[in-house]
Parts: sequence; C-alpha cells; structure tokens
Amino acid sequence: MDEQALLGLNPNADADFRQRALAYFEQLKISQDAWQVCAEALAQSIYSDDHIKFFCFQVLEHQIKFKYSELTEVQQQLIRETLITWLQAQMLNPQPEKTFIRNKAAQVFALLFVTEYLTKWPKFFFDILSVVDLNPRGVDMYLRILMAVDAELVDRDVVHTSEASYCFALFEARRNTLLKDTMREQCIPSLVESWYQILQNYQYNNSELTCQCLEVVGAYVSWIDLSLIANERFINMLLGHMSVEVLREEACDCLFEIVNKGMDPIDKTKLVESLCQVLQSAGLFSIDQEDDVDFLARFSKLVNGMGQALIASWTKLIKNGDMKSAQDTLQAIEAKVALMLQLLIHEDDDISSNIIGFCYDYLHILKQLSALSDQQKANVEAIMLAVMKKLTYDEEYNFENEGEDEAMFVEYRKQLKLLLDRLAQVSPELLLASVRRVFNTTLQNWQTTRFMEVEVAIRLLYMLAEALPVSHGAHFSGDVTKATALQDMMRTLVTSGVSAYQHTSVTLEFFETVVRYEKFFAVEPQHIPTVLMAFLDHRGLRHTSPKVRSRTAYLFSRFVKSLNKQMNPFIEDVLNRIQDLMELSPPENGYQALLSSDDQLFIYETAGVLIVNSEYSAERKQVLMRNLLTPLMEKFKVLLEKLMMAQDEDRQMALADCLNHAVGFASRTSKAFSNKQTVKQCGCSEVYLDCLQTFLPALSCPLQKEVLRSGVRTFLHRMIICLEEEVLPFIPSASEHMLKDCEAKDLQEFIPLINQITAKFKTQVSPFLQQMFMPLLHAIFEVLLLPAEENDQSAALEKQMLRRSYFAFLQTVTGSGMSEVIANQGAENVERVMFTVIQGAVDYPDPIAQKTCFIILSKLVELWGGKDGPVGFADFVYKHIVPACFLAPLKQTFDLADAQTVLALSECAVTLKTIHLKRGPECIQYLQQEYLPSLQVAPEIIQEFCQALQQPDAKVFKNYLKV
Repeated sequence: MDEQALLGLNPNADADFRQRALAYFEQLKISQDAWQVCAEALAQSIYSDDHIKFFCFQVLEHQIKFKYSELTEVQQQLIRETLITWLQAQMLNPQPEKTFIRNKAAQVFALLFVTEYLTKWPKFFFDILSVVDLNPRGVDMYLRILMAVDAELVDRDVVHTSEASYCFALFEARRNTLLKDTMREQCIPSLVESWYQILQNYQYNNSELTCQCLEVVGAYVSWIDLSLIANERFINMLLGHMSVEVLREEACDCLFEIVNKGMDPIDKTKLVESLCQVLQSAGLFSIDQEDDVDFLARFSKLVNGMGQALIASWTKLIKNGDMKSAQDTLQAIEAKVALMLQLLIHEDDDISSNIIGFCYDYLHILKQLSALSDQQKANVEAIMLAVMKKLTYDEEYNFENEGEDEAMFVEYRKQLKLLLDRLAQVSPELLLASVRRVFNTTLQNWQTTRFMEVEVAIRLLYMLAEALPVSHGAHFSGDVTKATALQDMMRTLVTSGVSAYQHTSVTLEFFETVVRYEKFFAVEPQHIPTVLMAFLDHRGLRHTSPKVRSRTAYLFSRFVKSLNKQMNPFIEDVLNRIQDLMELSPPENGYQALLSSDDQLFIYETAGVLIVNSEYSAERKQVLMRNLLTPLMEKFKVLLEKLMMAQDEDRQMALADCLNHAVGFASRTSKAFSNKQTVKQCGCSEVYLDCLQTFLPALSCPLQKEVLRSGVRTFLHRMIICLEEEVLPFIPSASEHMLKDCEAKDLQEFIPLINQITAKFKTQVSPFLQQMFMPLLHAIFEVLLLPAEENDQSAALEKQMLRRSYFAFLQTVTGSGMSEVIANQGAENVERVMFTVIQGAVDYPDPIAQKTCFIILSKLVELWGGKDGPVGFADFVYKHIVPACFLAPLKQTFDLADAQTVLALSECAVTLKTIHLKRGPECIQYLQQEYLPSLQVAPEIIQEFCQALQQPDAKVFKNYLKV
C-alpha cells in the first residue's frame, strides 16, 4: 500500500495528506485487487495504526456492497476466511481493538451475512459461535455483529426520495423478509440459547457484555417468536436484573420491547400483569424523587409501554365484544394509575414526558365510558393538578438566552397541552372549575407570588381557549356558566394590575391572553383603555426587554385590528403615543431605536388601520394619513441624496436599508385598504401618489440597486391594488429603470409586477406592453445566455427560475387576450419567441416550465390556429408544435412518477386536442400519413392514437396519453 497516502488517515494530518488519503481510497475502490491487499493486512495484523485498520475495513465494505458479484468463488471464500481469521485474532490480542474498529468490522460481517446467508454461508452464526465460544472479547464481537445484522434487516428510519430508491427499498424489504424467515427456521432458537448462556455467565461479573446482550434481545424480540423470550427462565432473569444497578436500565428497555410486541389481548394482559406483580413486590412501584433519574426515565418508558399495551388490549376486547375480559383489563389499567401519577408529577421532565402517552390514552378510555366512578373522577382531577404543576417554569429557565434545555421544556409543554385538551373532553366543567380556582387564588396575591406561578395561572386561562373550543372565538356568549367564568377571569386579569409584574414571561402571557380573548372587550369595552395603556407604556412597546417589545408590536397590531369598531375614541391619542416609535433611524444618528424595522412594520400597519377604520370624515383621514407618511417622504429625500454622495460601501448599505425601510413602512400602511374604492373614500389617493413620486427616483440610483429596486417594486405591487389605473403613468419610466443593468434575480422579481399589471389592466396597457416587450425579452435572453461555471448550482437555479418567470409572462400575455402584443413584434421576433416556447416545452427537464409552455402553445393555437390565423402559423403548428407534443414525453427526464410532470403531460394533451379542434380532419391526416409513420409507429397504434384524439371527452385522450 501507498504508505505516504496512509499517513493522511490520521485525524491530525494536514490537509494535503488528508486529500491524498481520500484520493487513494477512491483509487482503491475502483482497483480490481486492492481489497486483497486490505484483506491480507487485516488477516495478518500487518498494521498497528487504528486508522489504517479502519481504512482496510472500509475498502472491504465497498467491495462487498458494490462489487461482490464480480469476484470468483475462491475470492469470495478468501473474504469469509479473512473475517473469521480476524475474529480469531481478537481473542488472542493483548489489547482489544478500539470501539470504532469493532463497530466497522461488525458492519462488514453483517453485509457479508446479507449477501451470503441464503446461498453460500448458511452456517454464518454457527461458525461465529464456534470461534467465539464464551470468550469475552469474542462475545463482544458476536453481539456487535448481531446488532449490525438487525440494523441491516430492520431499517426503521430510511426515507426513500426517488422512484429508483423506492424500487430498491421494495427489493430490500422482500430480501430482508426472506432472510428473517430463514433465520427463524434455522438459527433463531440457537441464538436465543446463546443469549441466555451469555446473560447467565456474565450477569454478575461483566455488566458491559450483559447490557450489550440485553440490547440484542430487545432489538430481536420485535421480529422473532416471543415465546422464546417471554418464558419463565428468561423473564425471571430479566426481572432479577431490574434489581442490579448497572443492569436495570438495559433490562427495562428489554422488558419494554417484550411488552411492546403484538400478541393476543388476553395473553398480553396476563404477561403485563405477571411482570407488574414481580416489579411491585420488588418495591419498584414506590417512586422516590431521589432515585436515579436515568433509571426512572427508562422505568417510566416501561410503565408507559405496559399501560398502553393494556389499553390496546382493552380496545380489542371491547371491539370483539368480550366484555368480561375487557372489564378485567380495565381493572388492571386502573391499578397502574397511581404509579402513572407518581411518574407524571416527577420533578424530572424526561421521566414525566415518558408516561404522557399512557396518561393520554387512559383519558381517552374515560371519555368513552358512559359514567365515571368516584375513583375515576379523582384520577381525572389528580391528572389535572399534575398537568398544572408540571406546566410551571423552573428557576433555572433562561428567558433571555434560550438554549437546548429551554427548547426541550417548550416541547414538553406542548405535550402537556395535549393532555389538558384531552382532560377538557373528559370533564370540561372540572377543568374550568380547577383553572378558575388556581387563577383566582394566584391573581388575588400576585404581588407576593413567584413569577412561575403567576405565569402558569395566566397560561391556563390562555389554554382554555383551545381546550374548550367554540366557533369564531365566541367564548363570551352561548353557555352561560362557561361564558361567565371566562368573563370573570378576563375581568380579573385586566383589572388586577398583573400586567405590571416584573417578569418577561408574565408580561408576554398577559398580552397573548388579552389578544386571544379580544371578544371580551366587545362585551366589556370599558377595559380597552387599561389594556391600551399597558401596550403603549413600559409594560409593552417600551419594555426593557427587546423580546417583549418585539412580540408586543405584533400583538398590538392584532389587538387593534380585531377591535377596530371599539377603537374610535382612542385613535388620536394612540397615534400621538406611537409617533416616536415610528421614527426612521438612519445609520448616522447612533440612536438605538426601541423597535427593529420589522417590528415597526406592525406599528405602521396599526396606524394605517386606526386611520382607515375610524369614523372620521375623509378630510380628517387624509390629514392623519399625510401626517403619518410625510415624515417618511421627507426623510427619504434626504437619505437618497446622502446615498448618492456616500463613498464607503458599509455606509451605502446602511443608507439603502434605511430607504428600503421607509418604502416598506409606507407600503404597510396601505394594508388597511382592500381596493381603490376604500382609498378614494378615505381621500388618500393623493398622498400615496406623492409617495410614489418620492420613491421612484431611487430606481435611477446607481448604488445598492438590488435593495432599492426590491422596496420600490413591492410598493408598486401594493399601489396597483390601491390606486389601480392612477399608477399607470408611472409604470413605463419605472420599468425602464428596472430593466437597466439587471441580473437574473432582478428580472425574476420584476416579471410578476408586469404580470400583475397585464392581468389587471389587459388592453389598457397594450401600448405599453408592445413597447417594452422586446426590451424585456432582450434583458432576459442576455442573462440566460451568460456563461456560468459547470458546477455553479445557484447560477443554474437562478436561470431556471428566470426561465419559468419568462414563460409565466408569456402565459399572462396570451391568457389576458393580448396575443397581438406578440404578433406586433415583427415576424423575426415572433419566430424567436415561438422557438423559445418550443424549446421550453421539450429541451429543459423542468416540468413546471414545460407545463407553462404547453399552456402558451395551446392558447396560441386556439387564437391563431384557425383558417384565418397569421400566415405561416399552420405550418409552424405541424413542423414544431405537433413534434413538441411527442418529443417532450419521450425524453428520459420526463418522469411520470413526478406530479408536476403529470400536469405537464395533461397540458400537452390539451395542446394536441386544441390543434385537432382548430385544424379538424387535416390534423388527423397529417398524424396518420406523415408524422407518426416518420417515428416508425406501428399502424394499429397510430389508428388507436387518432381515435383517442377524436373523442369528444378530453379526459379520454388525457388518460390514453398517460398510459
């Protein structure tokens, strides 16, 4: 072997050596006999370096995985012998191999097993057992090989993305089933016996091997005959391990797998009950908070498995009508509830989380019972109290810098919420009463209560909204008891002063809850000023925490929008109070704004909503809107001048961002309008036209074009909706600027604007479209023809997206009844456009673009394909469009397993149908006598095809084409 290249295998080697080692590995993979060198190195222990040994196993792994069938019988025998020789050496070596080498060796053994067990090596396991006997190092390898074999046969996590990988997966699944069936027949009883011997031999003197063996039993139990394991001698041994500290976690997992195995419901109940009896008599059912939490987490998972297994048995027995056995099983379930509650309430969230499935399913049973016993009611209440307690944050939770632990608690809270929702289905009255009690007690003394208890009290009120669902959030009408309870709690929330609590979690929960129950303020509007003040002062938008300010900006916007009818008395006061929050903060003033620009968007939207939905006259609304937008326009002009003069690129970027924000804020105020009518009614058209005139000069700024264009484009989109044809005079010059020096992304984002204008104004903009049609196309073609590096995927993707945008533009033009825009571009240009569409339909493996191209072609055939169509178009149909309809589906890249491709084929069928519709028998004659015979299509297929094409129902032909 190349000793120099092997130096690069060391993780500490420099980059050049590592690169050389990689290249050497690739070279060995394609070499005919390199694997033999590696096999010899392993069999004779030539190398002592761990990384070289690992490397040799990798080369063997590649040979077995991809090139095994190329080997002769003798060579295959050599690989078998190499592995067995290596295994024998493990028991004699002074030191065991590193774990990563043993794991890799086990993978190679497993690959060979999958390849050879059914044919050349039926004694695979017996040969390994005869080598290892009960030698601890040999047993270690044997158990690792068993785990690797299980991983090969029972691949539980593979996601298959393509049809090819799906087909391979089907082949693998069939092969694996055959392997497992053969193992069950030929060797599983012997393997199970070997596991028993290993456990018996090593349970007291080698905990590592015992745990490994328990892991193997747990893995295999899911697919072997359960009676081999679920019998007295095995179960007793496993239960014995539950009392041994170093073994009990693995023993727990092993018992869990046994309990999880599908079996007859009555047998399952008996099995679980017998396990529980022994575990209970061993004292494992009394949970001590001080116990080893790692073990308790596994034990909780086991109890969860046992509980869910009993519930599954109960469900089957009820379905089968065996009420006596179902009743016995229900009693067994009830007997586990006390233990379940101990685990649910445990201070460690992992232990608690592991039992939630059992708890949830138990509540589902109670939901199905016609009446609950006193004990069951007490259980429901106990679960409810446990959930309320466990929802509470602990002291360690870091609100300012949330990490992994915090994220896990948030996930755990979501699980608890599901339990709360299920509790509500079982006993809504009890839930409401419990929450009300906790809420009222806590809020009476909130000043002296710890933050986590105050937060959870408000959180419970918030959660009731989903736990007790109503239509359209009507929590304060209908059921009087519920409405009164919620109304009382909301009144307490807003009048108690708890919004002043000095903790971010309480503050945020307060605002989240008032917004969730905004309908309360329609019933008791007298509380609106109190809540508005909380939003506007140091408790909300001026809070010391940026996180609170940011979330409050969004919630404030929602609050105002949902209560717009009740907001009238407060509008001017609110607008005055938020004025300073809307200031543009240019880069040079060094002032740290309270809100980020994203947060300010919500404030501008809120201001727009307040003005537009007010009961003021149009004149007053116009004044208020002008007061809102004039500072933006003035600042914009000043900043644009500064940008034109700026030399430093960082400063240019900062100024451009600020300009973009100004345009974005103005855009956002217009969200309060639904159409031109509402803008006119409010007398605001003029101020938005002023904004447009202020912002458009930014398009001619040569600096930071991408940022500025993006903002102005978005504003134009909004103005087309708000001002409609009043925008049209600005479009030609704006378009001209946006087409200068543009890149793929600019064009891609500009085309939707033109599409919006075309679709909305149709013939009104025909002269403009005719004028800018070719300049736009030239700009597109210029970008598409730019050379790109072969491996530059982002450039390729940008071009693909631009191509799609181009075809979408042509589709909009033809679909809006403006084909004359294309027709008037001169014969040469029309032909060029037509050829790009044909090319898009056939040559690019992009089904989304292909579909659009066929839509364009069928539209043009519909418009121009008749007898009175443009000169030469009929010729074009037969020479280019008809062939495109056949060449596209015949391409290898045309994959009918892909949904978009199926849609493209459907549009291709529509195109052919449209040609037949417009050209009649002439089209059939062309297909029968000229085109299809030229493709060497058999006469009977031609006949069949033409018959399908002539069917009046288009679906018939579409389905025929698919087949």
